[in-house]
Amino acid sequence: MRKELPLLSIVVPCCNEEAVLDETTKELTEIMSNLVTEERIRPDSVILFVDDGSKDRTWAIIEQKTKINPFVQGLKLSRNFGHQGALVAGIETAGKFSDCVISIDADLQDDVHAIYEFIDKYHEGCDIVYGVRDKRETDTFFKRNTALAFYGLMNKMGVKLVPNHADYRLMSKRAILEFEKYKEENIFLRGIIPLLGFKTARVYYNRKERFAGESKYPLKKMIAFAIDGVTSFSIVPIKMVTWLGFFLVMIGAGIAVYSIAVWLLDHTISGWTSLILSIWIVGGMQLIAIGVIGEYIGKIFKETKRRPRYSVEISTMDELKIKETVGHE
Repeated sequence: MRKELPLLSIVVPCCNEEAVLDETTKELTEIMSNLVTEERIRPDSVILFVDDGSKDRTWAIIEQKTKINPFVQGLKLSRNFGHQGALVAGIETAGKFSDCVISIDADLQDDVHAIYEFIDKYHEGCDIVYGVRDKRETDTFFKRNTALAFYGLMNKMGVKLVPNHADYRLMSKRAILEFEKYKEENIFLRGIIPLLGFKTARVYYNRKERFAGESKYPLKKMIAFAIDGVTSFSIVPIKMVTWLGFFLVMIGAGIAVYSIAVWLLDHTISGWTSLILSIWIVGGMQLIAIGVIGEYIGKIFKETKRRPRYSVEISTMDELKIKETVGHE
């Protein structure tokens, strides 16, 4: 059990979210005010909006709110680093002065009222609290079932994820310090956080409709995200390519035996159909194999460069809280 009141930071990554910022700020401010009144967090707790290279008025709105809302602070990245990069920037920045950090998307699909239970679990001694979707009725049939298929696939490949958990979670300072030891550029938070260990808990909530604006994760990005997750944590795809190669060799050996037998029996066959099919099938398999191996080589190439995962252009944070330049490996 923790007795001291924690300084809580809520990290909210934003990319072209001007349509939802007013309502998001309103709801999170209400949550923070209630927690302070109930003496469950410190009064100097923070809502940290991270602008991930927005092209609309997102940053202008954040700056305005920092002047009128005592909870709100802002972090503007120098360009778009992607959702995971923005989350890492916010978590590492807030982790410098916070006792615990909660990350949540700006679209209000994740129930903000679950934060009360997050804080309860933190006071009980949990270092990581996962927000887990109890129901996905607001998702389309396709999205709901592809998500379940993804979690099942990752589990079979040896990657231990929390099913129906996105990036709505609480992390204690101890967990954040441990997380900062993971320096890879190809970051996949849903896979890394369970590796940290420590005492964890789950809070279940119902996912809601997006308050306004458009989803930042269309099908193309969802597929890319899934590929990143698989290739960042598992070499099973390369093993599958190896076994596929053995399988094709066995088929080739069978075709060779069959061809010799036909030749010895002096049967006349044209062979064009089987030849063309073999070329296309084997050629396609080879391209897939090269693509899978290339994906891993590409990740190795990026990692060897050791480039920063994000860069900060502007920060409204108090200099007493952040004493060093943000934007490290």
